[in-house]
Amino acid sequence: MRSHYCGAIDEALIDQEITLCGWVNRRRDHGGVIFIDLRDRAGVAQVVFDPDLPEVFMTAERVRNEYVLQVRGRVRRRPAGTENADLPTGQVEVLGLSLEILNAAETPPFQLDEDDVGEETRLRYRYIDLRRPQMQRRLQLRARITRELRHYLDEHGFLDIETPMLTKATPEGARDYLVPSRTHPGSFFALPQSPQLFKQLLMMSGMDRYYQIVRCFRDEDLRADRQPEFTQLDMETSFLDENGVMELAEGMIRELFARTLEVALPNPFPRMTYAEAMYRFGSDKPDLRIPLEFVDVTELMREVEFKVFSGPANDPEGRVVVLRLPAGGELSRKEIDDYTAFVARYGARGLAWIKINDIHAGREGLQSPILKFMPDTVVVELLDRSGAQTGDLLFFGADKARIVNDALGALRVRLGHDRGLAERGWRPLWVVDFPMFEYDEKEQRWVSLHHPFTAPSVDRPEQLGDQPGELLSRAYDMVLNGTEIGGGSVRIHQSAMQSAVFELLGIGAGEAQEKFGFLLDALKYGCPPHAGIAFGLDRLVMLMTGSASIRDVMAFPKTQTAACPLTDAPAAVSERQLRELNLRIRRQE
Repeated sequence: MRSHYCGAIDEALIDQEITLCGWVNRRRDHGGVIFIDLRDRAGVAQVVFDPDLPEVFMTAERVRNEYVLQVRGRVRRRPAGTENADLPTGQVEVLGLSLEILNAAETPPFQLDEDDVGEETRLRYRYIDLRRPQMQRRLQLRARITRELRHYLDEHGFLDIETPMLTKATPEGARDYLVPSRTHPGSFFALPQSPQLFKQLLMMSGMDRYYQIVRCFRDEDLRADRQPEFTQLDMETSFLDENGVMELAEGMIRELFARTLEVALPNPFPRMTYAEAMYRFGSDKPDLRIPLEFVDVTELMREVEFKVFSGPANDPEGRVVVLRLPAGGELSRKEIDDYTAFVARYGARGLAWIKINDIHAGREGLQSPILKFMPDTVVVELLDRSGAQTGDLLFFGADKARIVNDALGALRVRLGHDRGLAERGWRPLWVVDFPMFEYDEKEQRWVSLHHPFTAPSVDRPEQLGDQPGELLSRAYDMVLNGTEIGGGSVRIHQSAMQSAVFELLGIGAGEAQEKFGFLLDALKYGCPPHAGIAFGLDRLVMLMTGSASIRDVMAFPKTQTAACPLTDAPAAVSERQLRELNLRIRRQE
């Protein structure tokens, strides 16, 4: 039906007759001459209709925005002074010779060039929202990204292998989406949270190098970078350790950025231990573009009278840190109060501060309600350690280490962006040497920081010891500009070690056999050492397109309540369908 895309016409086609198809982006009637900007996924072309062809001109008069047209015409150079340097097609136009309205359109619920359309409306009419040039560019880049990833992995000997969507419910950190079985009444499939166990089985099957761009499902609370169904690039290799996997994955991301964005990422990526990341930034995914760091003053505050500081400083699980904000003395009391409310979301009970009005005036040059609780020696040491200068502001975090890290870590990022401190560009990072386990106070048991199939840094089960909190894992995360885009680990490949880890996690032999029996059995039949990594494709595309949410790089996402306004899903089903599945809805009273 067409010979060219609208965005592909240029001066090389002058005097040629072409056929275009697309949507009406805009129609303008200039007193006897009608201009139609015709749009498709490649761009916009200007088509001109004049009265010399009365029948064609009359048809053009009926056209409105978002009508679908087929146009035959001759390419010509635009008259001098009417060129549009903002358009790739801006040097030429098409003189319309014939016009067919393929489909009329009602007035859309919003204009495609509107910037303040509510997300609910955008998702309700997603098929219109996706016509917008910025959405088209995002999904086109997404397609190119997946193509480049596949090319790299194919070139490095990986096999693209699919794994099941209907599988067994296994604990992986979030709630499963369950699918009732009609043929096995009372039993359920689960949609996979990841292909973790199947990719390990593929290594045991001798596939050596596997990858898959796969849909995953997690029933969890949503936010800007989470969706109930999402896409990840999953990779697994045999006979490679963590350094081998990291080298492969890093090369892939470096090549991806070079090919799609023409950006040269560092070679190699820097590495940082989990302990260092938490100590300096309060986060295991630090944004290195922001030049603010924690200064730990826990031991300095142990003897001060201010119990807000001395209490956490003398608590083995507590921490006191200071965060210096250059030129932060400009902040008003209202702005400080707003930041206090911000850190409260992360469990902080307050936000102490000191303004440095004059660093050379000693205590007299400082302003803060907490100064009266601190002796001169502590104040002098505090200013020295923090590197404070005149005009700066010191923020303090004092509580359980987890709360301090969460609250001040988030404040660090917020201040960096609010105050224009974040550098431009890309700052990738590997975070390594994660703890193997963490203690869940609510459940009163040890849990895996990553997942229970991650290999510990020790070789023998008896080395797991009686202090699980001090064990490190052979896990690694790739972080980019403060967002974790990929995570992986060396896997446990010996049955005795896997059973020992299950036991430490409170998963007894019977429960382990019930939930993971197929994996434990497979480990007995010659399992190779193996390791892998998975990348969140949606997050990666979100960063590369500069989008604020992964919903803006997915064709048909869900809302933050895991609903689809476009299709009204989830929805009730008929009683007949429920009977076929041997289910009955228990009505809430």
